[in-house]
Amino acid sequence: MTDSTEKAKSMNPPDHFSSVARAYAQARPHYPPELFEWLATLSSGHALAWDCGAGSGQASIALARHFDRIAATDLSAAQIAQAAAHPAVTYRVAPAEASGLGSGTVDLVAVAQALHWFDHARFFAEVARVLAPGGAFAAWTYGTLSVEDEPVNGLIQTYYHETVGPYWPPERRHVEDGYRSIPFPFTRIDAPLFRMALDWTLPELLAYFRSWSATARYVRDRGQDPVVPFGEQLSRVWGDADVPRRIVWPLTVLAGRPRS
Repeated sequence: MTDSTEKAKSMNPPDHFSSVARAYAQARPHYPPELFEWLATLSSGHALAWDCGAGSGQASIALARHFDRIAATDLSAAQIAQAAAHPAVTYRVAPAEASGLGSGTVDLVAVAQALHWFDHARFFAEVARVLAPGGAFAAWTYGTLSVEDEPVNGLIQTYYHETVGPYWPPERRHVEDGYRSIPFPFTRIDAPLFRMALDWTLPELLAYFRSWSATARYVRDRGQDPVVPFGEQLSRVWGDADVPRRIVWPLTVLAGRPRS
């Protein structure tokens, strides 16, 4: 990639989720309350949190239980349009690297399942600019889910790695390595172990797969929905489609404070 291409990408980052915004809002799992309780302990103030890459507001509403006001921004207008209204949350379309927030005004910068999409050097400079004294940063991500059934799990891994594997954007590698390859300029804060665990029926699980950016890119490229044949395969080993199974996603948290 040339320098000019890289610069153009940085200034005009791709929007991977507009085409699946409704599915994303309806089908993505919610984060555990314990995560937000811990996040609230990181900052000395609780006046304003910035939910960056907020999507349709999954984390914004949860943060509002612990902070007076939430500034929720996302690059995708389609995602913001799907966000649930809340009196403490203000949604705006804005890139991660240019929040429009005042310097030294934010107590917590939170990024839920989105840090891998950002221009990291420019974004962390923006984080350092907006954080108030005593403020903190935290980003978290989840990778491939697991199901308590080996035949089901095997098919899911095949779908992730082989069926839509070639359609994952290159930034997905940061999710797969738990954000370890992202240069992090702040003093790290150790995080407890968190996970998401839900009981989903087969239709609920298939709706989640349709919210994946790789699924959307597969559909655009081939004109076919890969979830249809995948769902037929899963139904043979799932049993009653309306009987839920336990779905688990481990969470990786990257947290820190600006170095003094």
